[in-house]
Amino acid sequence: MTAITFDTLKFANTLKAAGVSPAQAEAEAVALSEVLEVNLKDLATKEDLRMELRNLEQRMESKIEKVSSDLKVDLMKWMTGALIAQAALIATLVKLL
Repeated sequence: MTAITFDTLKFANTLKAAGVSPAQAEAEAVALSEVLEVNLKDLATKEDLRMELRNLEQRMESKIEKVSSDLKVDLMKWMTGALIAQAALIATLVKLL
């Protein structure tokens, strides 16, 4: 997480230059600084999102590999069963003919 900097002195001086009383300008600067600190401390950065996307991609790849291997096993079972059934059918037909 990157920290967001906020220049409270510059903000207060800008308010003072606009005609706001010094006490009120300083109070607004402190209040805004606290709001930014509380509300933006958990803000996700682009790097945070990139890391999460990489993690998601890795998890998806591992799930896809597992499903793929499961499908291969199931396909081998079906093919073996079909081969045995075909052999039994051929043997039965040879005996009958």
